Amino acid sequence: MYVVTGASGNTGQVVANRLLDAGKPVRVIGRHQERLQGLVARGAQAVVADLTDQDALLRAFKGADALYAMIPPNATSRDPLGDQRRVGAAISAALKQSDVKYVVLLSSVGADKSYGTGPVVGLHEFEQMLDQIEGLNVVHLRPGYFMENTLGQAGAVAKMGYTVGLLRSDLKLPLIATKDIGNRVADLLLDLSFQGRQTQELLGHADLTMVEISKIIGQSVGKPDLRYEQLPPEKLKPVMQEMGMSSQMADSLVEMSVALNSSHMRALEHRSVKNTTPTSYEAFVKEVWVPFYRQQSQAA
Repeated sequence: MYVVTGASGNTGQVVANRLLDAGKPVRVIGRHQERLQGLVARGAQAVVADLTDQDALLRAFKGADALYAMIPPNATSRDPLGDQRRVGAAISAALKQSDVKYVVLLSSVGADKSYGTGPVVGLHEFEQMLDQIEGLNVVHLRPGYFMENTLGQAGAVAKMGYTVGLLRSDLKLPLIATKDIGNRVADLLLDLSFQGRQTQELLGHADLTMVEISKIIGQSVGKPDLRYEQLPPEKLKPVMQEMGMSSQMADSLVEMSVALNSSHMRALEHRSVKNTTPTSYEAFVKEVWVPFYRQQSQAA
């Protein structure tokens, strides 16, 4: 039996579907029953639970051999690190009382640092919690910058005609599609050959700057001269809050951006065949970004 947390999210859906494709018994955990229905229709068992509910998690883990663990993002959280700690503590406590022997954790590049990386600090602490569980075999999967993070640029392009952000224009980001993360997690879970405690970085298809990202977007939407403008936090934070983000979460993301700009948060592995994934940013823009942009433009 496999258990998948965040099963209705970008990575969790890929993991659950891959496991179901392979004929494996799968138990999916989510906060909303209706969002799990597609997986239930394919044969998955659904558990509706909050990931801070240790008792519910213990019931969900009963009889399971392996777990995909992650902390779902919460843009409206007023205590981002505290919320991450509560999820990590509940999952870890339930694991200690269960027979689960294998865990793949969705962590992040930069989780080697214990401070100054915004939401990634919570992942660093979660890694440490799992490492303290005796007899657990765990892979801390540390992907780079999600391509999906650039979907927020659709509104900027539609309204202002250029892309904006906190990151340096010359900063190379290891850019990765979430479906590639999900597929790597599924590969690890289907194989279950990992032993002990280990970290693996996943650096996506290529390293790109925000200028290069903007050029690719511009070529795809008929704006070949699309430019990128780095904005200071005091200008961008109000925009983030207007989009529904809490002040505390905005501050956390600002801290992460500062860490990326200073290289305090960066990949530790050199790019290799093992940590490179197939989806190019050009393919992502064509398949995901452009349709999203068109929907945004029509709704405006």
